[in-house]
Amino acid sequence: MKVIVTNSYDETCAVIANMIKELVNAKPDAKLGLATGGTPVPIYKKLIEMNKAGEVDFSRVHTVNLDEYCGIPGTHDQSYRYFMDTNLFDHINIDKKNTFVASGMGDFEANARELEEKVREGGAADLQLLGIGHNGHIGFNEPCESFPAAVHPVELTESTIQANSRLFDRVEDVPTRAITMGIGTILKARRILLIAGADKREIVEKALTGPVTPWVPASVLQLHRDVTVITCGE
Repeated sequence: MKVIVTNSYDETCAVIANMIKELVNAKPDAKLGLATGGTPVPIYKKLIEMNKAGEVDFSRVHTVNLDEYCGIPGTHDQSYRYFMDTNLFDHINIDKKNTFVASGMGDFEANARELEEKVREGGAADLQLLGIGHNGHIGFNEPCESFPAAVHPVELTESTIQANSRLFDRVEDVPTRAITMGIGTILKARRILLIAGADKREIVEKALTGPVTPWVPASVLQLHRDVTVITCGE
């Protein structure tokens, strides 16, 4: 595991954007595992700038997203499909047919199986981007008794619902379920980049140096062969 400590969050995002750019330039048909939330937004902005400047070409890239809320359609302004379109896909030269975000409507179990199939399709992701929650969750894999092996629907914890409520008009509007890649699914990626702001320092240290336990889901990254953690010292 490699740990990079930067001087600012902007520098953290620049480091990650450059890693993604270098991967895509070296492998134009790369498969990227992408994440949502406030953490990766500045990364996506930098990738948009790079694409518009002709520094990177996404025309052959495939993407698969970590998770999606259950119970809201992809057109909802808080769905992760909407997030990806408005924060990245609409602004770069990617073929949207090559982007996949699980459906949050209909049969959740079937949608979970479809996401698992997309993760496996064409081989493992060349790079998986991850954030980390204050309780150590990655994707929507909350602390629990065992590591989930595959994509699955999950009940969100109250702390995660409260954390996400800032994005909704009322806490009652926050979905209480989601579809997420399982821990086993995430670990299939060839390379994992974990990004964490300074406010996550305590949980990052616990995940990286403490025991590997499903009560701190991110601790499982200690077992992966190629993980880079990028955080800022501020």
